[in-house]
Amino acid sequence: MNTKALYAGSFDPLTLGHLDIIERAANIFDEVVVGVVVNLEKKTMFTFEERMEMIEEATAHLPNVRVSQCRGLLADYVNNNGFNVVVRGLRCMSDFDSEQQMAHLHEHLYHDKIETVFLMADAKYSFVSSTMAKQVISLGGNGEMLVPANVLKRMKGKAY
Repeated sequence: MNTKALYAGSFDPLTLGHLDIIERAANIFDEVVVGVVVNLEKKTMFTFEERMEMIEEATAHLPNVRVSQCRGLLADYVNNNGFNVVVRGLRCMSDFDSEQQMAHLHEHLYHDKIETVFLMADAKYSFVSSTMAKQVISLGGNGEMLVPANVLKRMKGKAY
């Protein structure tokens, strides 16, 4: 059976923790789609197009990974695009609580049996968040341990 997995998020910006989850998912599943969520209510540092480009650059070494736009309800996107797995990354127990609730909700919205697979963050990235990366880098801190090099370069050129 061919496994097609979706890893969705806003990725504003893509962090090393996100990239670690993508790389690990690419080793497990036949195809991984990084779904960049469009949330019109959320103020983002990067445009949707910029986020897509940065993820494509950072995952260019992974032949079974592609990046796609994910608009609307996640369950609709999953149902309409032939996924059989949804990947979610977990950093801590509070992430698990909210992600578990979301996974149970989605079970009722998926048309087919879709497995939600939780991947624990590598310990060295368990503290990393997009919000933290934006704060540290915008204040002139060293972001090399937070985001991929291509993302860091773009962040240093933006005012947040």
